[in-house]
Amino acid sequence: MKKNIFFLFLLFKIIEVQSQVAKSRAVTLMGSRFDITIVAKDETTASAYIDSSIIEITRIENLISDWIPESQVSKINKNAGIQPVKVDKELLDLTQRALHFSELTNGAFDISFAAAERIWKFDGSMKQVPSADEVRESVKKIGYKNIIVNYQDSTIFLKFPGMKIGFGATGKGYAADKTKELMISKGVQAGIINASGDLNTWGKQPDESDWIIGITNPMENEDLFALFELSGTAVVTSGNYEKYIMLNGKRYSHIIDPRTGYPSAGVSSVTVFADSAETANGFSTAIMVLGKKAGLKLLKKNPHLQGIIIDDKGKIFYSKKFKIKEYKP
Repeated sequence: MKKNIFFLFLLFKIIEVQSQVAKSRAVTLMGSRFDITIVAKDETTASAYIDSSIIEITRIENLISDWIPESQVSKINKNAGIQPVKVDKELLDLTQRALHFSELTNGAFDISFAAAERIWKFDGSMKQVPSADEVRESVKKIGYKNIIVNYQDSTIFLKFPGMKIGFGATGKGYAADKTKELMISKGVQAGIINASGDLNTWGKQPDESDWIIGITNPMENEDLFALFELSGTAVVTSGNYEKYIMLNGKRYSHIIDPRTGYPSAGVSSVTVFADSAETANGFSTAIMVLGKKAGLKLLKKNPHLQGIIIDDKGKIFYSKKFKIKEYKP
């Protein structure tokens, strides 16, 4: 009799799991495509959670966008070299983490890159490489060490006129992380927030299998070179295989080294797995700039991260003790 009761309990759990649905919606937020997938008991409930997700992402956009005049980031930029600006603790923390990425990567990642003059054009209009003087001038106002975060006064100050900060590199990942956090707090047991490739997951699919993500082959960008099973992990890929220019037979990446003003070279794509999409994006962007050797060294120093680097010859390098489970259909 006890065995029968146990069997019925398991059967009920299986029916309960199978009765769940995964509903997805694609929306444009923060100037990018967001694909939001929520697992819930029915489509109506999942849709309501997706609506809540959109409200949260919009809230974050209104806080950190440097395109919205009333945002706190815009106010910081307008007051560069003039006065500190009082901001929410959320923005203080986000900025402080960005400065931490800069310290770890020796400036290969820098949110003050927003002040760079866009002398490299990737719309087909460039006909020649900028001069050394033009490149040097383009990065004059960049410098993360001139961003002053004051927790006591709750202010951020940019020391010099013309400086700007922007969260184009980590902002979408942060939005994915915060939305996941909100959904979990509401009791949502599984889902994916995909912010144009800045992706965070939690829980499992309705059939109790892990989520499966594919990584594009930068040499053949319509093909996948690997599939991975994820549950509770974030992943971000940075690459130069979709946006670049060819000048005098040489390929120039759209990812610019904020320290020099020149495009990154030697690496085609970097994929980083981490606890948060914000972290994964910060490191994947920095490693594109640092290159393969320094990038692998950085991953080794941060064992909580795992990564895949593909160089410009198509050779694949994994971080030491790579543990992400590969999916084999």
